[in-house]
Amino acid sequence: MSPEAELLTVLEGSARVLLTGPIDSDGDSLGACLSLQLALRRRGVAVDVGGEASYRYRAMPGVGGLIPDARIQPIYDAVVILDGDRHRLSPKTDAAFAAARVKAIVDHHASTTDDGYAFAWIDPAAASTCEMVFRALEGWGVPLDPELAELLYVGLIFDTGGFRYSNTSPATHEMARALLSTGIDHAAICVRTLMERQQGGVRVAGHVFSTARFALDGELALGWLTKEEIKRFGMVPGDLEGVVDSLVYTRGVQVAVLLTERRPGLVKASLRSRGLVDVAAVAQQLSVHGGGHQKAAGAAIDGDLDQVSALVEGAVAAALRVAREA
Repeated sequence: MSPEAELLTVLEGSARVLLTGPIDSDGDSLGACLSLQLALRRRGVAVDVGGEASYRYRAMPGVGGLIPDARIQPIYDAVVILDGDRHRLSPKTDAAFAAARVKAIVDHHASTTDDGYAFAWIDPAAASTCEMVFRALEGWGVPLDPELAELLYVGLIFDTGGFRYSNTSPATHEMARALLSTGIDHAAICVRTLMERQQGGVRVAGHVFSTARFALDGELALGWLTKEEIKRFGMVPGDLEGVVDSLVYTRGVQVAVLLTERRPGLVKASLRSRGLVDVAAVAQQLSVHGGGHQKAAGAAIDGDLDQVSALVEGAVAAALRVAREA
C-alpha cells in the first residue's frame, strides 16, 4: 500500500482527528494542515487544525477555524503532525499527541525519524510537505479547486523561497502549473506570504542587519535579538520570516544564523546555508532536538546570547573545515 493510501485508511478509521504543526507554524505547515482538513471534511472525517497564524497567513481559507495551541484538549483519536516533529509541539498539543490512539507524521525534513509514531510518511525528496499532501489528494481522487490550490500554493512557495531554492524541481513547477490552472491570484499570495512586512517588522529587520556580526573571515553572518529588543520593536509572529535568508546572501557568507532570545537561558537559532555546510547537522549538534534541511534548519539552545553565539561560531567553524576537507 502506498503511504498516501495508508494515510487515508488511518484517518478515515479515526473517530476524531487533529492536524497540527510545530510552535510558530510557517506557511508550509499551515498550508498542509488546512488543505488536508478541507479534503478530509469533504470525505466526512471529523478533523480539527491546531495552531496559530501570523498576519502573513490570515487570508488563507479556513484559517479562522484554527484552534489555538493553548486550547487544544486531549480528546483526539488521531493526531497528525505536518511539517515538523513531536519534539516541537506546544505543551497542550503534546499532551493531545500523547493521549491519541494514532500518532502520525507527514514531513519532508531529512532530520525527522519515524521514532514515536504509529504511522510515518517522511519524504526528504519532496520540496515541501504541501507537495506530499498534493500527491495524496491526487491519489485519493480529490479534485483541485481554488481553495485547495491557494492553501497548497502557500506551502509550495514558502519552502522553495518562491522557486529560488535548490529544492525546486520539475515536479515543483508541475505542481505550480496545476495549482495556477484553478485561477488563484498567485501574485497576491506571493506578496502576502513572502514579501509584506508590518512597520515594526521593517524596523526589526533593519536592526538585525545593522548590528549583524561577520566572523570566520566573513563566511559566518550572525544576527541576534534580545527579549528587550523584541518588546521595544513591538515584534509579532511573522516579522522575522526571511531575515536570516537575506543575511546568508551577503557576499562571501556561507552560513547565516539569527539568534532570538525566547526567555532567560533559552535562545532560538535559525540557520541558513549557501550549500557548503549542512546546517541541519549543525543544528543537531547544538541541540538534541535541532534539525531541518541541509540549507535551512533550526534549534532551541540552552544558554544566554553570548554563550549560544560562541557555540554556534565554533560549530560552524568546525563544519566549514570538515566540508573543505571532504
